[in-house]
Amino acid sequence: MKMEPISIAESSGRFRSRGDALSVVLLLTACALVVRLPYLGDANADIDEQLYSLIGNAMLDGKLPFVDLWDRKPFGLFLLYAFAHAIGGPSPLAYQLFATGFAVLGAMLTRHLALTLVDRATAMGAAVLYVILMAIYGPHSGQTEIFHVPAMLAMALLVRDPEHPQAIGRALAAMLIGGLALQVKYTVLPQCAFFGLWALWGQFRQHGSVVRIAKLGAVFAALGILPTALVGLFYLAIGEWDAFWFANFESFFDRLPSPTGRLVAADALFLLPLGGLVVLGVYAALRLRVPVDKRGYAFYAAWLLTCLATVFLPSTVYAYYYAALVSPAILLGMPFLDRRGPLRLGPLAVVIALFFSLLYYGTRIDATQRSRTGMEQLSETIAPLVDDKSRCLWVFDGPTALYRETGSCLPTRFIYPDHLNNALERDALGIRQIDEVRRILAQRPAAIVTADIPFTAQNEDVRALVTETVSTEYELALRAGIQARTISVWVHRDATRADD
Repeated sequence: MKMEPISIAESSGRFRSRGDALSVVLLLTACALVVRLPYLGDANADIDEQLYSLIGNAMLDGKLPFVDLWDRKPFGLFLLYAFAHAIGGPSPLAYQLFATGFAVLGAMLTRHLALTLVDRATAMGAAVLYVILMAIYGPHSGQTEIFHVPAMLAMALLVRDPEHPQAIGRALAAMLIGGLALQVKYTVLPQCAFFGLWALWGQFRQHGSVVRIAKLGAVFAALGILPTALVGLFYLAIGEWDAFWFANFESFFDRLPSPTGRLVAADALFLLPLGGLVVLGVYAALRLRVPVDKRGYAFYAAWLLTCLATVFLPSTVYAYYYAALVSPAILLGMPFLDRRGPLRLGPLAVVIALFFSLLYYGTRIDATQRSRTGMEQLSETIAPLVDDKSRCLWVFDGPTALYRETGSCLPTRFIYPDHLNNALERDALGIRQIDEVRRILAQRPAAIVTADIPFTAQNEDVRALVTETVSTEYELALRAGIQARTISVWVHRDATRADD
């Protein structure tokens, strides 16, 4: 077989391209590590992820989500945490570094999409903005959005151009990625549907066959459902279908809506950075510099609307849900930030500096240091009182990470404090909260953890029962400040008498 020679210029071009890609990866990795540095190693960096980490670690010991430890997040999310802990050990640093990798991936994909609108320098700025804004809007440590937003970016990249020679193959890959993203968080469904419909519309414009489009749509849907179906079949095979179905689907609709509604006034100020970026970008696109790829820009605008559907799909909206808006908001802001505009790099530099200031970097470092100190005090007080067999800690309200930090056994499968103290969960667990709390208290936990300020509306019957129990059967051992709350450790009086 005759070998075709590779020219020196071609070889040099490939080397230069790989070198550029490596430089981008290294620069974005450094940026992500700097932005996320205050939280690395902090077991109380955020709230929900403490449960995901606990379940992920438990999976390595053979425990199963929904059966042994309850939550309504999909199996795939816990699998990601289990994978992170299998590689990096049980500490929070394992999943935080793993999540940092996803932050870099999301930034790279944002840069790639931005290149359809702006030059390389501005696109790199878009990637840096992604890293900063994701930290501002909640996934600064290991929240779910840090994992599923890159999947949505990958879908956008694959289906954005319906006239691509491999458009169908790329769309099929995108639908499978969407199916995997659904196993991280089901609320990405509106975005997955949008990407699928966009790809189908592109095929219809080219071929015009309704029957062909219907068949292709069925294949898209099947690929999207496949990962969840496989998880469901696994639970069916082990006889735990009911546990899987209830946790993943029924309980979502059983949870009570927040009395404040989905949108509160404070959210308007919180959304100002993203909203301002979108408004300025759209204005620039209409009045100053028309995007080179007008259809692509319209695609990003439509994507932003479906991201809003992702945010507002649940009956209660938490601030970190808005992280889903970060990528399309940045892309819509590109005409304003474009280096080829009259102010050159000025707008981009100002926006990056402004958004970085919103991290309140020094304040966050101080806050996490106080959090680490508080966690150490709590762990040192609790650890001698508990074991991994029968002398259990129960965190009624406080950091879920204390179970791992102290080596305690778990007194209930509803181990996340919010599930048993939150009034909105009253009818969404498949059991009565008060009954489960009575069962836990009857076991006489060696230590109980409470907090002075609840995060959510409380089940007052449950709260009153716990307050009465700790005041009559327990003694206060420690109060420690964790972020804006005071966490109390209550020790059972039998344990204190035994020490005496």
